[in-house]
Amino acid sequence: MTIYDFSVLDQQGNEVSLSKYKGKVLLVVNTATKCGFTPQYEALEKMYEELKDQGFEILDFPCNQFFRQAPGTDEEINSFCTLKYNTKFTRFKKIEVLGDNQSPLYAWLITQNEKNKPKKVKWNFTKFLINKNGEVVARFEPTDKPEKFVDRVKEELSK
Repeated sequence: MTIYDFSVLDQQGNEVSLSKYKGKVLLVVNTATKCGFTPQYEALEKMYEELKDQGFEILDFPCNQFFRQAPGTDEEINSFCTLKYNTKFTRFKKIEVLGDNQSPLYAWLITQNEKNKPKKVKWNFTKFLINKNGEVVARFEPTDKPEKFVDRVKEELSK
């Protein structure tokens, strides 16, 4: 399996096949608007602006499961991110990354490690780096600021 085998919902509830991102380097992030890590939106947007023309995309999945730090509708979340952080990368419909209603995408993402055993998402702003073949090649925890791993993204883009 690869990320291209999954479909997700856009903010309007339309199904989007992730195969549309074939050949690109992706950063998949579960986000929240009222979290201590929310300012990472600024660095993520900077990374996106710098690298988007080289085939880089950020896929933003708001999630309200961690202390309800992503309240509001999809439209309200998008408006906040656009107005406060001027984000232009793709934001999808709010999802669940844990539990019985876990998104199939996240059920797969969390098993993509050296032991192929689920390693649950600990908090908002967990980031998964996907190579041009649709495979997870790195995972960055919420405390990992985008500035810390931008060179790793660039390395994937150069392959």
